[in-house]
Amino acid sequence: MEPSIIFFDIDGTLVDERKQVPPSAKEAVLELKRRGHIVAIATGRPQFMFKEIREELGIDTYVSYSGQYVVLNGQVLYTNPIDTRAVEQMTEIALKHNHPVILIDDEQMTATVPDDEFVAQGFGMMLNYISLSTPDPHFYKERFVYQASLFCSEADEALYDAIFPSLSFIRWNPLSADVLPAGGSKLEGIRKITDKLGIPPERQYAFGDALNDLEMLGGIPNSVAMGNGLPEVKAVAKWITKTNEDDGIAHGLKMVGLL
Repeated sequence: MEPSIIFFDIDGTLVDERKQVPPSAKEAVLELKRRGHIVAIATGRPQFMFKEIREELGIDTYVSYSGQYVVLNGQVLYTNPIDTRAVEQMTEIALKHNHPVILIDDEQMTATVPDDEFVAQGFGMMLNYISLSTPDPHFYKERFVYQASLFCSEADEALYDAIFPSLSFIRWNPLSADVLPAGGSKLEGIRKITDKLGIPPERQYAFGDALNDLEMLGGIPNSVAMGNGLPEVKAVAKWITKTNEDDGIAHGLKMVGLL
């Protein structure tokens, strides 16, 4: 049997609400690998924010920053940083409107303002990755920024949409939106991997739950939405599995015939 490649989102999909990989999901991933399939991650997280998960599951192929930083077999295959001038202009406007921004490169992230309550609420358990007490609004000047998070209301987001056609704003919670280069997505990152490996669409699978999974699940024929996923996500997926708290990964893999 020819190997298939399976891409898993992390938050709301591969991990439970405690940000842990459930035992059933871990065993399912390991069984996929034993059967010769390729297991990969497709996430909005920066690569340094899921190193432990990669090590736990033995995964060295992944799409991070929602498609802007792609690694195949432990080697960087593709990067797509945000235009530096666009980052600079967006950050300046955000500071004038009291909208905090998180700037993220391939090693770290920083906030543009100190100790903001909305940043604290939005990032929750991931705050240990961010320097809130020592903000650096000029972080972008010496680094490639692969993704940013803009903290503003959905109504205020329209201001940025109008000013920055070269950027995409993807809302991932009520407080903030991810900022990517226009056209960047998990699906585009996935295509870099599948094209390199020569894996046809019928042997490509993807699991997800959130708005930044829409293009991925809509563009991969064998797509699975988690039972806890958003209605928009379920609408584009081929299958709907159980929730991430109810063995959804293992159930979904059995549903599609991989286990």
